[in-house]
This record gives sequence, structure tokens and C-alpha cells, in this order.
Amino acid sequence: MPNIVQVQDLRKRYGDIEAVRGISFSVEQGEVFGMLGPNGAGKTTTVEILEGLRRADGGSATVAGVDVLADPSGVKRRIGVQLQSSAFPEHLTAKETVDFFAACYDLTVDAIALLRLVDLDDRARQLQEKLSGGQRQRLSIATALVNSPQVLFLDEPTTGLDPQARRNLWELIKSIRARGTTVFLTTHYLDEAEVLCDRVAIMDEGRIVALDPPRKLVDDLLGRGFTKPTIQQQANLEDVFLDLTGHELREA
Repeated sequence: MPNIVQVQDLRKRYGDIEAVRGISFSVEQGEVFGMLGPNGAGKTTTVEILEGLRRADGGSATVAGVDVLADPSGVKRRIGVQLQSSAFPEHLTAKETVDFFAACYDLTVDAIALLRLVDLDDRARQLQEKLSGGQRQRLSIATALVNSPQVLFLDEPTTGLDPQARRNLWELIKSIRARGTTVFLTTHYLDEAEVLCDRVAIMDEGRIVALDPPRKLVDDLLGRGFTKPTIQQQANLEDVFLDLTGHELREA
């Protein structure tokens, strides 16, 4: 598959702190690509550069064929961005919110179809501030899709969600990928990355320290002789919770 994101020797410094230290990687068209790392690793700075929100000090980056450093506005027209905490205009319904974001691109869209894609068509006339946390996250993704982006950036999309809403959002991300949209995901939930991502880049102290499919990274660790002190169970407490309470969404 061709690369839809290409990064070469990317660098960013804040005073004496070198946040991004000459990283290089690519993202294939149509994959779910995860960027992981502890706080302060440099992943937020990297993503903001790719979104055209922050200027790099060195290196190069192209997204959907556009040079990010030379044409950040051109990049913004080709991507969608869902932020961990989205601020929507008050006193707008879910449908009006989608229409508002489409108008920012000077587009007219089928808002109901986009809401249906994220399982919110039945909430089209509800004020967005009355939606639950999970519903607002799905609305945020709907607004990020108004311009039919080639790359969708998702920043910690399931933070603060209950297990049902979290699993529902996983299925939504899979369906978006199945439609041909490339997904660039940042998350602190490593089980989430393992389920969703075709490949993950792990950053630490401004550098990429590993980049491979999750399964290969795990196999390589085991191959280096890693063992857990206790036998891993085939189920965890979240599985128990979902088995007892169901997988269906609980909409407020």
C-alpha cells in the first residue's frame, strides 16, 4: 500500500528541550496507525506538526501528498481531527453541530447520514450539551468526517468512557477504517492499541524506540526471554463487567 503519511528526520525544540529528535516513519494508506508513549515523549508535538498546527524546526513531513511545512492549510483540508476534549458551540443540536462544522469547510453535507454512521441519528434534534460523554465523543468523530478526510486523527478517543461505550467506539473506528479512511490514533490504553492498530510507533524522550505490528512487538519481547511473574488470565475484570451487564450502549 502507498504511504499516506511520510515523516523524515522530524525535529522540534522548545528552548533547551528537544521534544522531537529526528524521527522518521511512514503510515500506509488504509491502516490504523497508533502512536504510543508516556507523557512528555513527544507524541503530541509530532501529531500537531502533522495536523498543521505546529511548525517543525527541521526535517520533512507529507500528509495525503501535501507538504506539511510548506502548506499547513492544505493539510487541514485533507484531514479530520477529533480531540480528546472537544468544545462545541452551545445551544446547537447534534445535527446543527455537524452542519456548523461543514460550513467551516464551505461544504453542505448529509448531517443525518454522518450521525447515522456514529449511531447518533436518533439524537439529531438533541442539544449537544445534553449528550453523554460517549455520545459527545461520537459526535466529535462525526464532525471530523464532514470533509471526507483521507486521514482521521483521533486523540485519546475513549478516555473517560464506560466499557460499553469504549467497545462501541472501537467498532466505530474499525468501520471507518473499512471505508478506506486512514486512522492515526494516540492512546494510553495499550489493550486498545493492540486490538485496533495494524502498527504502532512507541515514542520515548523524543525518539521512536519501536515501530511494528503489536503482535510482532509482543513476540520480540517474549523472544528476549521476558516472562510474567504470574500466569496471564484469558479474561480480565472488564470482560466480567461486560458479561454481566451486556455489550449494548447505555444511553442517558
